[in-house]
Amino acid sequence: MNNKELIIEAGKTEKQYWRDLWKYRELFYFLAWRDILVRYKQTVIGMAWALIRPFLTMVVFTVVFGNLAKLPAEGTAPYPIMVFAALLPWQFFSGALTECSNSLINNSNLLSKVYFPRLIVPTSAVIVSFVDFMISGIILLGLMAYYNFVPDWRILTLPLFILVAFAASIGAGLWLAALTVEYRDFRYVVPFIVQFGLYISPVGFSSKVVPEAWRLLYSLNPMVGVIDGFRWAILGGDSEIYMEGFFLSVGLVIFIFASGVWYFRKMERKFADVI
Repeated sequence: MNNKELIIEAGKTEKQYWRDLWKYRELFYFLAWRDILVRYKQTVIGMAWALIRPFLTMVVFTVVFGNLAKLPAEGTAPYPIMVFAALLPWQFFSGALTECSNSLINNSNLLSKVYFPRLIVPTSAVIVSFVDFMISGIILLGLMAYYNFVPDWRILTLPLFILVAFAASIGAGLWLAALTVEYRDFRYVVPFIVQFGLYISPVGFSSKVVPEAWRLLYSLNPMVGVIDGFRWAILGGDSEIYMEGFFLSVGLVIFIFASGVWYFRKMERKFADVI
């Protein structure tokens, strides 16, 4: 009879967890692809919803803030392009919060029966929102063609701001995913957070309309820096970034991402029992 010895060394478990993320990458692809298919299953116009929703939102914001309130555009860019440059990161972020918050509950059967790094579930949900983000980019290209607007060299920096948007989406999504498992009330809180966040973020207007004395405080909203970064990269020209506020927002994004991973990992061992 062979005797096998199980040896657990300090620090090995954590290293193994991050290796398992790579080992189970095919599950990540499967969950992301499944969620994309389910989102548009049995819909009449399918992925066109990813175009219709942001387009209508852009029209409403342009009419309300641009035509009625007469708020100034940013730089020389047409108002609809300025609005849509902000809608892209905002809808990515808000969609990720919604998808992540319910991701663990929607996959409860999988969590309670099979071992895999639970971090895969909410992060794969973020990919669904990123697909919408990429599809919505078609509208931005259409607006640029319609207004004969050509971005300058700054557009090459856009991937950097997309990474910041990813970090904000994943960090906040991990917090909400873990909290929703522990406290089911968060299923009702998340839609309010998304709606309230839309009003306090500079989506329908330029952040320049905020008085200078309040801009640093306003930048405590991490999406302010993300949106300003997108506009700076897409609009070019006279568009500027309030650097102090931008670095404050990015710093908060890094904190939310790091703390989100930490809290999720802390709560992960309880998910199977609580869910």
